[in-house]
Amino acid sequence: MLVRRMLAMAAFLPLAGRAPIYARLIVALIQDRRMPKARTALLAGAAGYVILGRDIIPDDIPIIGGLDDLVVVVLAVELFLDGVPADLLDEKLRDLGIDRAAYDQDVAQIRRLTPKPVRRLIRRIAQAVEAAGQAIHASGLGPRTRAWISREGHTA
Repeated sequence: MLVRRMLAMAAFLPLAGRAPIYARLIVALIQDRRMPKARTALLAGAAGYVILGRDIIPDDIPIIGGLDDLVVVVLAVELFLDGVPADLLDEKLRDLGIDRAAYDQDVAQIRRLTPKPVRRLIRRIAQAVEAAGQAIHASGLGPRTRAWISREGHTA
């Protein structure tokens, strides 16, 4: 079982070499106003998890200590990219000179190597985030909170 997992992780190595390219894509998408805010918030949450250092598996444990950070980042990126409108993704891939077929192949490989229960969890998290975002938008809470924070005489 452990050998099988290690071989599966080795399959991610070619993708790791393309990480800088995909990092540029993610930055370009984050900076675009057309990107859904709920998806961008997922990345911020993952970054917070990695930066804060409060891990499910302590980093002191060799090899698997950093694995939880990697899993959180991969899941967040997967959820983020899954929520990109198709036309926006096509535009950014074209602007950055990333081959769409190669991108699709890399995403398919990551999905194949991700265990089925994790993929199910990803879909459920995405649905929950979208529902929460819609509820907050429908309630008008965002504009009311911004107005309350920015009202004259309020100190933050």
